[in-house]
Amino acid sequence: MSFLRSSVLQSLCLLALLGGCRSIQLDQAAPGAGPIAARPPIAGGAPSPALRPGEMLRATSFAALPGWNQDDLRQAWPAFRASCEVLVKKSEWKEPCSVSRDVVATDLKAVRLFFETFMVPHQVFNPDGSDQGLVTGYYEPLLRGARKRGGIYQTPLYRAPDDLLNIDLSAAYPDLKGMRLRGRLIANKVVPYWTRAELTQADLLAGKELLWVDDPIDAFFLQVQGSGRVQLADGKETVRVSYAEQNGYPYRSIGRYLVDLGELTLEQASAQSIKAWYARHPARQQELLNANPSYVFFKEEKLLDPTKGPKGALGLPLTPQRSIAVDAQFLPLGVPVFLSTTQPNSEVALQRLVMAQDTGGAIKSAVRADFFWGFGAAAGELAGRMKQRGMMWLLLPRDASIASAGR
Repeated sequence: MSFLRSSVLQSLCLLALLGGCRSIQLDQAAPGAGPIAARPPIAGGAPSPALRPGEMLRATSFAALPGWNQDDLRQAWPAFRASCEVLVKKSEWKEPCSVSRDVVATDLKAVRLFFETFMVPHQVFNPDGSDQGLVTGYYEPLLRGARKRGGIYQTPLYRAPDDLLNIDLSAAYPDLKGMRLRGRLIANKVVPYWTRAELTQADLLAGKELLWVDDPIDAFFLQVQGSGRVQLADGKETVRVSYAEQNGYPYRSIGRYLVDLGELTLEQASAQSIKAWYARHPARQQELLNANPSYVFFKEEKLLDPTKGPKGALGLPLTPQRSIAVDAQFLPLGVPVFLSTTQPNSEVALQRLVMAQDTGGAIKSAVRADFFWGFGAAAGELAGRMKQRGMMWLLLPRDASIASAGR
């Protein structure tokens, strides 16, 4: 055990024994800057002249994190401990994750002392040097469905088809880590898989139905969210459907499609407004859905614990309002991230510690996050309206170099 670990552990134990006594002084951060303005143009902040070419992380202090001292870090602790199940396998995370087992989760001072002792915040910058990006929201929806087609249950959710190939390109090309090719085999050639329009128009997925649900637009947004719950018609069972595969095409926003057609303004392009447009235009419904060529396939899981969120990209349950999806090409999965943004359609600050535990087809670039709001209609209302500006700081182990941080 290193001297640092020993001394910190003694301090944490002392805090636990004394019930959070005031004899151990924590660093007091200066008050943060005001909240980021809600929903300005997506271009991001101005490039920072202090950045070196290609630099995307810059070490700073906890005092520089707006709202750090106001966040109740205890609420982030379960999500961090879950991340440690994966992070502890990396050499630079072994010590902090091991020490975290001894921290009293209900002791705010002990939790804060842990992060401020073992971690160094690194501000995240986009490749163009800007320090702001888009923060959206997602959630776990509840749909109504049945195991057999009939009555109102006419929209299928599909299993992954047998002819869909998923090729890990990094096996042959290490520089393409995280990149996968999806397609189908014709003779001895791999060709692109079918688009959404091709799959639906030619009924190419017949026989692969997993469940049937009562609303096509809800089924579409389930694919956008990546997972959800389906309450079966008998009323006795609710199952979870989670992401199984995808057809290989990049996600295209149907909200952007409607904006480009002049059907909605950019400010109106929320999930709620899209659903309202869909209901008003029955003859154009399939046109709208086909604007996104991406198609997601599902697998069924038993809902063993309704209080836990769906599994993210790390195979860990997501924590409502403490998990985010990021672009794994830029940021390491599992790490703590301090997020500074605003509430949906608001200038009220939302500044808190979250964990990068998921990915998403629409999440591209470094300063880009999808905020997991949780399960149900209330979470969906917030997620559907969230389109804010944000800034991000990675919390990395004190001894880890930026070049190898979590990668």
